[in-house]
Amino acid sequence: MKQDIQSTTETPLPKWLQLSDDGFRISLKYPTELCGVTVDTLMMRAPCVRDVRAAQAASNGDAEQREMSLFASLTQTPEADLMGLKMVDYLRLQAGYFRLVTDE
Repeated sequence: MKQDIQSTTETPLPKWLQLSDDGFRISLKYPTELCGVTVDTLMMRAPCVRDVRAAQAASNGDAEQREMSLFASLTQTPEADLMGLKMVDYLRLQAGYFRLVTDE
């Protein structure tokens, strides 16, 4: 009997990531202050072409600045606050973003 390869290769979402129709919510490993409030979760809406183009225009070709501007817009969080995230939480934010923009 042949096993269905697709069902064995699907990767479940990590426990800290919840996708929705509008974007995602991540649970932060390290609660942090965003917009003057200590939070343990962060929401990001799915980007549209306009968001990406605006971030590109504001970055002057700097890829890191482009990503930071884009994430700040999509989470409605000041860039300075996002820069205060612990690296593990920023990597969670990136992972969620890439799930939003892939066609799976």
